Amino acid sequence: MENQNFNNPGQQPPQGGFYQQPALPNSTGVLVLGILSIVFCWAHGIIGLILGIIALSLSGKANTLYLANPTQYSPASYNNMKAGRICAIIGTILSALFLIFVIIMITFAGAVLTSLPWEQMR
Repeated sequence: MENQNFNNPGQQPPQGGFYQQPALPNSTGVLVLGILSIVFCWAHGIIGLILGIIALSLSGKANTLYLANPTQYSPASYNNMKAGRICAIIGTILSALFLIFVIIMITFAGAVLTSLPWEQMR
């Protein structure tokens, strides 16, 4: 009994072995996109905003999958998804604020440039 070879096709693996739960789909992707949304929020706000919205969309789908059957997926992947969702929320807010700031600065620069006496400069 001690020298059993479990690689033979006719034999079964021992009962009581370790079962590793699969990772939640897109949990790592949500985490990566959430972090990247924070990193790229300074790129005129557009890139970070897009990445944050994609991460929030993916996290919503992953969250419904986990809540439907929590024992099927690993808790570590659920924690990764929650951390990515928080990063995506922060990145989306920062990107939106920075995009609003850029729009205000462009509007202000346009207002200053249109108020200059262009006819007198010719």
